[in-house]
Amino acid sequence: MTLVLGIDLGTSGVKSVLVDEQDAIVAEASAPLQISRPKPLWCEQAPQDWWRAAEATLDTLAAREPARMAAIGAIGLSGQMLGVTCLDEADQPLRPAILWNDGRARAECAEAEAAVPDFAGLVGCRAMVGFPLPKLRWLARNEPGTLARTRRVLMPKDYLRLQLTGVAASDLTEASATLLMDTKAGHWSDELLAACGLSRDQLPALVASHAISGTLRTGLAARWGIPGDTPVVGGAGDNMSGGVGAGIVAAGQASISLGTSGVYFLANDRFLPARGQGMHTHRHAVAGLFAQNGCILSAGAALTWVAALVGAGDVPALVREVEAASLPIDETPVFTPYLSGERTPHDDGGLTGTFSGLGMATTRLHLVQSVLEGVAMALGDCHRALHETGAAIAQVSLVGGGAGSRLWSELVASAIGMPLRRAPSASVGPALGAARLARHGIGGPLVAGAAGSEEEIAPLPAMTEALAGKRQRFAAHLALR
Repeated sequence: MTLVLGIDLGTSGVKSVLVDEQDAIVAEASAPLQISRPKPLWCEQAPQDWWRAAEATLDTLAAREPARMAAIGAIGLSGQMLGVTCLDEADQPLRPAILWNDGRARAECAEAEAAVPDFAGLVGCRAMVGFPLPKLRWLARNEPGTLARTRRVLMPKDYLRLQLTGVAASDLTEASATLLMDTKAGHWSDELLAACGLSRDQLPALVASHAISGTLRTGLAARWGIPGDTPVVGGAGDNMSGGVGAGIVAAGQASISLGTSGVYFLANDRFLPARGQGMHTHRHAVAGLFAQNGCILSAGAALTWVAALVGAGDVPALVREVEAASLPIDETPVFTPYLSGERTPHDDGGLTGTFSGLGMATTRLHLVQSVLEGVAMALGDCHRALHETGAAIAQVSLVGGGAGSRLWSELVASAIGMPLRRAPSASVGPALGAARLARHGIGGPLVAGAAGSEEEIAPLPAMTEALAGKRQRFAAHLALR
């Protein structure tokens, strides 16, 4: 039996999975990552840490599953998107990567749009804080020496590809989110490159998500017991790879990812540029489809933050404690999850998080549950913003680590007013999607697993009513800035 390997570089860690011909995950390993916040609004990671974490997961799999590693037929990559990684002539990082949730480049967004006529029509969305083009303009202004020494710019998962294969390449999903690509045409745009002072030779070659981009280095293949010349396919950004992992492979299908951020992802067979509300349209990993996205910047990140605030080291255990407490929603504070600003629907990096409705009876568990509720209500805002574009949403799947919480899943379903499909593999969606793309790249089906294994999480009428009762206070924060 031929297996495929999916590697997902997330913000909080790297996860690698081995997937069989029926889409079953037969082995997995993970390694943690940390975010550096050296200044307000800054979020960075060292690319070298990404590679060390990826190595750790593959070392673990090689030690535990040597026979299965020897059966790998292809490798797929997924990763956190938008992270600007500047490399020198020796392909060494010149500085820490500037991540997707970094808020420093606010002024550069308006400048980028002013420099390119019909900016949104070309790239699929407005210039927003956290996206690569504004951050590259920020570097040109504040760290000109860095850009002067930059031989190439890569996104996070493509840095892993470079280490694995020696090839500098990216895929269309990732490239379309840089704001440097003509999204409908599918190639780098000289007009957009001029807006940040880059040239095409500083950017990677582009391949389809299922196309072979290179082969695993001989030394690494020997180290991990993987067959020589194993192909590595283009892969996809984590939103799109997570969509493939959740089976979002046809127009009208959607997913919500509860990871570090919260992403509402909809597959569409038309290119519909997003011109406001912090929405964005990119390429999907499935040929012929586009991806409409809404994103809240702090989902799992907000939960991790409040866990640290209340002194809890084990976040899953804390969530289980909250679930066991069965706290009434009308007794919890209202939380706005704008800890890193907000993208959808506000497109405002200056928004801040708040608790309101605190009292002497408020406990640590009330605070934690209010964070789960606030994230759910923010995803409800994403849902409404997507509907306002005219998008037809036929079904929604829930993926990401947060999908493991029954309470959080029910809160999200109740906030959007639609049932959610939750698969057994929901927590490894992007890694599974990367593995599926790898299999497709060597001639196999994109989705091989049998349908019908998903659990349906229905909206709860009482929960829907209780969340609706909090919406006025939730929305009132915008007037208090």
